[in-house]
Amino acid sequence: MNQRAGLMNQRAPQAKGPRAMFENETYSIVMRARTQGTLGVEKAAAKRKPRGAGAGRPRSEEAHQGILDATLELLAEVGFSALTVEGVAARARVGKATIYRRWASKLPLVVEAFGRLPALEEADTGDLVDDLKIMLRSYLQLFNQTPLAGVFPSLVGERSHNPELTELLDPVLRHRRRPLLAALERAQKRGELPADLDLELAADLIVGPIAVRLFFSGRRTHPKLVDPIVDMALEGIRRVKAAREG
Repeated sequence: MNQRAGLMNQRAPQAKGPRAMFENETYSIVMRARTQGTLGVEKAAAKRKPRGAGAGRPRSEEAHQGILDATLELLAEVGFSALTVEGVAARARVGKATIYRRWASKLPLVVEAFGRLPALEEADTGDLVDDLKIMLRSYLQLFNQTPLAGVFPSLVGERSHNPELTELLDPVLRHRRRPLLAALERAQKRGELPADLDLELAADLIVGPIAVRLFFSGRRTHPKLVDPIVDMALEGIRRVKAAREG
């Protein structure tokens, strides 16, 4: 009896290794030091497990989120081409059947997982310069602290020769770009931009330097570079306006 009581009073070993958590409205990112000395990124569900939840088979929502987390981790680690449903199942500790009940193939799984990553957030201060700087600075902070920096190049590279991925991914990309276009549309209505300005092209000019640094130089863009990026892009746009009016 005393031996049994002693066993019951034993405490479970505590997890080793420091953790630092970054949170926003959608998700939490848990950074942990791996044994090799590199940093790994784990996403954790934004909604915490309710108190009193017992051990056993995870709830459907938890399994769903765990699969998406595993997909993002593997996308950042091995890229789209090398990612497999088997690998995701092993990382998420679920059976392949659990995945196939939710997604017909890895394509919709990858696109849904990507859609959970941070996008441009709406900013409406009444001034285009402030809106763009707030929006891009916030985005780059998230970009550099989440799997987005590893996932995005992999998907964009695959998109160019995978029509099925393009069909699923393009609506997600357009939705993620929408806050930027909305800010330009508001500025156009206020008279800050020419009425006949090609807003899609203007958006490309604003975010283009970020894409160039990411895809061609391999460097991450620090949020402190947002100010000169926005200032130079808008200066060029204003010169077009002045030339037309002159």
